[in-house]
Amino acid sequence: MNIQEIVSEAESLPVEERARVVDALLRSLNSPESSIDKQWVEAAQSRLDDIRAGRVVTVSSEQVFASLRARLER
Repeated sequence: MNIQEIVSEAESLPVEERARVVDALLRSLNSPESSIDKQWVEAAQSRLDDIRAGRVVTVSSEQVFASLRARLER
């Protein structure tokens, strides 16, 4: 099987399975380091705790992109 056949086969998979293939391929290129993964989990949990506790205000992606467009138009 050549590369194009592999890509075509992967593209025919449902989105969830394609995501698993991508994840597996990326992990094969750069194997995860548990200490780094642990730090990312801790950072994500801390951010989630801040949101749930009301310590930070979330901003929708629409607001972010509108703000960026406005800054770029200056």
